[in-house]
Amino acid sequence: MAVTIPGKGSDYAIAYVDSKKQPINGSKTCKLNIPANPPVKDFWSVVLYDSQTRFQLQTSQRFPALDSLSGRFKTNADGSIDLYFAPKALKGMENNWLETIPGKCFFVALRMYGPLEPWIDKTWRPGEVEPVEQSCRLWHPVDPGRKGQA
Repeated sequence: MAVTIPGKGSDYAIAYVDSKKQPINGSKTCKLNIPANPPVKDFWSVVLYDSQTRFQLQTSQRFPALDSLSGRFKTNADGSIDLYFAPKALKGMENNWLETIPGKCFFVALRMYGPLEPWIDKTWRPGEVEPVEQSCRLWHPVDPGRKGQA
């Protein structure tokens, strides 16, 4: 039997599907909100794993992980942190981004090192992995001075 002791060891949460209960696909941009003040004595980290191999996702980034030790995150006004998983970083969110591979599914592990009571009793919870709706311009105005432009 495993027992979680406050401030000792580690505990993990894993997301295999997004908030819409769909496999997490590297072609899309997804967001994970880490609420303010994650209850850990040591640190927390988020790691992306390949759904087929169960190894860490292999991308151009050295490690498919972000952690609280870096101190480099862009933080929201409420103290929470939005982490993004996408083939390309959103402008201004490069420090909050992990690269994904288009067409490859992955899962997300949130690792809590030295988890404290709010984690153990589930009064503090991370957000769901959410697909991010990106607005894209599907058309452009026609310049009457240019012929053949659609």
